[in-house]
Amino acid sequence: MLVLSFKKLSAFFSALLLLTALLIQSAQAQVMIPAAPQLSATAWILIDANSGKVITEHNADQRIPPASLTKMMTSYLLEYELKQGNVALDDMVRISVKAWRTPGSRMFIREGTYVSISDLLRGVIIQSGNDASVAVAEHLAGSEESFADIMNQHASAMGMKNTQFRNATGLPEDQHYSSARDLALLSQVKILDYPEHYAIYSEREFTYNNITQSNRNRLLWRDNTVDGLKTGHTDDAGYCLAASAEREGMRLISVVMGARSDEGRAQESQKLLTYGFRYFETTRLYKQYQVLDTAKIWKGANSSVQLGLTEDLYATLPRGYESNLKADIQINPNIKAPINAGEILGNLVISLGDEVITQKPLVALENIEKAGFFKRLWHSLVIFFIGLFS
Repeated sequence: MLVLSFKKLSAFFSALLLLTALLIQSAQAQVMIPAAPQLSATAWILIDANSGKVITEHNADQRIPPASLTKMMTSYLLEYELKQGNVALDDMVRISVKAWRTPGSRMFIREGTYVSISDLLRGVIIQSGNDASVAVAEHLAGSEESFADIMNQHASAMGMKNTQFRNATGLPEDQHYSSARDLALLSQVKILDYPEHYAIYSEREFTYNNITQSNRNRLLWRDNTVDGLKTGHTDDAGYCLAASAEREGMRLISVVMGARSDEGRAQESQKLLTYGFRYFETTRLYKQYQVLDTAKIWKGANSSVQLGLTEDLYATLPRGYESNLKADIQINPNIKAPINAGEILGNLVISLGDEVITQKPLVALENIEKAGFFKRLWHSLVIFFIGLFS
């Protein structure tokens, strides 16, 4: 009897040791997350480009003069018009007196000459040319004032709630402002929607009119994972930098506004990117149009419809927490044909513990036509009695 008790006791301690080891292993898998770095700047934000998750922010909605970060919208509109087919890279633009005389940083284009769209795009992005920006504005909208109106329309459509543009350059002007969050959103759109043009932001120098100028983004030389975006500086705005980097499939976007120096904006941006990559990870949970579930269909030629998402779904989490995610599929009741592909029929909710990480609409991945008369009549009767007894 005593021997049996020792055996039971031994088994108990073995199980306890195993449970302890598993708990330690689980705790080790979840990285301890320190507080985000505090920067010497007026405002900043760090987001994941694919999920849109805000990793850290400070004064991200404060309205601040954006200086030459304005040119991200100027180049975006040119990229937009290129994609629409309204202009081409080899189109030639006549340079006006106003463009030629625009003060500040310059591409050194000359009045009365013709410059290609391709060169102007690099003049705006790499050389931060105010003259190139005005030339683009006049070519696309007739005048810089009209172009600013188009800039604001696109900003509103993107959801940039704390942005108002008065010019294409970022030169100081009353009521010309943006925010770190809005500029991160603009950066995200440029990266995801215009990858063929985004590559220009990683070019370190550009030569025009026998004058070679270097890209002002110092991080391009210091961190080979950084491939954009744009710098800016005025006395009112301070030193600003929107930067993006990609490591192992994870892309982050940082925006720092109101740093104290050229070197300062680079260092503070590097702090944000280092923090994000070290302590967070982004995972693609589901692919676009992947079949996630099926739903029963009433009065349809088919008895069910496949459900999925209209875009890839990403989640950005502290490292080691992915295994704790939970997916909840919520399907609308009493779905009736006809159904068109893309029609919203439910929701996908992703949670981490009690916190909802993200939720996306579940849509039909196929068209479902109406059934014949007798099947529809029968289903109507079934639905009636189900409702009656429920």
